[in-house]
Amino acid sequence: MTVDIVGPGDPGALGVRLTGSRATFSVHSSVAESVDLCVFHPRQGERRLPLRRTGDRWHAEIDGVRAGTRYGIRVAGRYQPRNGLFCDQARLLVDPYARGLAVDPLISVMVPEPEPLAVPGHARIGWPDTVIYELHVAGFTKLHPDIPPHLRGTYAGLAHPAAIRHLTELGVSTVELLPVQARATEASVAARHLTNYWGYNTIGFFAPDPRFASSDDVVGEVREMVRTLHDAGLEVVLDVVYNHTAEGQPGDPILSWRGLDNPAYYRLDPWNRRQYWDVTGCGNTLDVRQPVVREMILDSLRYWVTVMGVDGFRFDLATALGRLDGDDYTPDAPLLAAIQADPVLSRTKLIAEPWDLGPGGYRLTGFPPGWAEWNDRFRNCFRDFWLGGSGISELGTRLCGSTDLFSARTPSTSVNFVTAHDGFTMADLVAYSHKHNEANGENNADGTDDNRSNNFGVEGPTDDPAVLAIRKRSIRNLLSTLILSVGTPMICQGDEFGRTQRGNNNAYCQDSEISWVDWTNADLDLLAFTRRLLAVRRSIAAFRPAAFYTGEGDPPDACWFRPDGALMPPEDWNDPACRTLGMYVRDDHDPATAGYLFWLHGGESDLTVKLPADPYAAGHELVLSTAGTPDVTDSVLLVARSATLLRCLAH
Repeated sequence: MTVDIVGPGDPGALGVRLTGSRATFSVHSSVAESVDLCVFHPRQGERRLPLRRTGDRWHAEIDGVRAGTRYGIRVAGRYQPRNGLFCDQARLLVDPYARGLAVDPLISVMVPEPEPLAVPGHARIGWPDTVIYELHVAGFTKLHPDIPPHLRGTYAGLAHPAAIRHLTELGVSTVELLPVQARATEASVAARHLTNYWGYNTIGFFAPDPRFASSDDVVGEVREMVRTLHDAGLEVVLDVVYNHTAEGQPGDPILSWRGLDNPAYYRLDPWNRRQYWDVTGCGNTLDVRQPVVREMILDSLRYWVTVMGVDGFRFDLATALGRLDGDDYTPDAPLLAAIQADPVLSRTKLIAEPWDLGPGGYRLTGFPPGWAEWNDRFRNCFRDFWLGGSGISELGTRLCGSTDLFSARTPSTSVNFVTAHDGFTMADLVAYSHKHNEANGENNADGTDDNRSNNFGVEGPTDDPAVLAIRKRSIRNLLSTLILSVGTPMICQGDEFGRTQRGNNNAYCQDSEISWVDWTNADLDLLAFTRRLLAVRRSIAAFRPAAFYTGEGDPPDACWFRPDGALMPPEDWNDPACRTLGMYVRDDHDPATAGYLFWLHGGESDLTVKLPADPYAAGHELVLSTAGTPDVTDSVLLVARSATLLRCLAH
């Protein structure tokens, strides 16, 4: 079948829109002198089709193609790196709107446009009931013994009943997938015979990553995965990277946007246009001030919602998406405003990583209403308290949803986490005081040194029963405060049963057993404890309030106790020697329950605390403890470094 141009096509429909043997194609370039669509035939080789120009769009309708046809773009024009121009007809470029990508070699693939879903993705679970589980599609399933070998590491593997059973029995509501948009590996990483495993190096904002496909129908497999997770009652949120691309620095390979229209897609240094204005630490920054960039991002987001069915997004280095001229960031930036106003996207879950690496880039609480935000202040507070010996000064605020930060919003705005893909696992937080990233090939210079971890006297694995006991208890302490705090908890894959990365706190390039979830060595006692914690959270509405506590009422909806049973006076909060705090929350839903009392004891010695009576409780009973099952009378023994939750009985 001969490939030919048969009409002008539609300049407004960017990318390939394939129907039968015909397709329309359009691409943006304001700097090109001519653009060819290059179509590849298994026997006939490359056929170059010159495109018609309308404004800055190059377009045509073509005949003689089909699903699976490989194609690319060649751009003729000025190649002047000193002026930020990289047009070079010798380079075959990836289509920014490609729905499919092949990776060896990297080339665009024509994919039929599936019918939009009858019910597109949208937030299905209220924020107060949301519990996020961050996972890597391949790493979560690669070693799962109950998933068939040919499905491990794939979208279909994540949709397998064994994977879904673990998530539903655990009690999470929302899976947050590390990037599944197609990515490329940086040349520096490939030179070390490693790969970009996490995927934060996007080369295709519309194309699902073919690494995770078990079949040739990558789009269909992703859609089926999302549908199956929905049928199980789970939401799907994507971690997306719209702040930079896989093209890296100016000296790195020209793959797509740089060769098409470098000044339109990227923020160039105004004083040296051969360099990028980089606030991402990845070599370049997409220029969201440009309409073509905003259009691409919005089209991509809508595609993943309306065609793939996902329910929301977590935006990597999200501050970069709201930067205007200079270093200015504003929540009213055009892209953020467009997402807020979009009738499809505004109904999804929107989560910001509220920082980038540029000046003034830390913007926690700086995103528009309706967005949730990763709260690293929560992470640091509870690592410092349980592992570093800090006092209680921040505990009350963090337990109550970080009212100092989000009081103008709702408690669920705070996405609480102790660990994430980037950094130590929870098991490694209590086993390593230093990073061990030697396998990354960067002389252990990569990854943060600010771990706020504690090995409790032994670096790495040990058989010492005393060390193992305090490590076991510390993991449970961290999980308890994460899950029972007000806000939206996020659990990192495998933390519920003690996954280790052997001290690697930057496993971005480890597509290996360092990163893969080890199911055979799971700590089943810890798994049962985590399930219990999540069940307690679901059953107690007081830990999932729609609005912040006020401290009002008789008894108040929330208040604080010190070990002698008295209310916490203001001066005790800032006493560094004070390492014990009791949090009382009133229960207005169960007539037999007056409230709950959550004790956090970070001291090095056991401590007996007196329990409050009227009007807070007629008696107390144990709900759970990270240190066994202590007796509860009018007092309770708190084991050193432990957390205990009590139910306060009503009269």
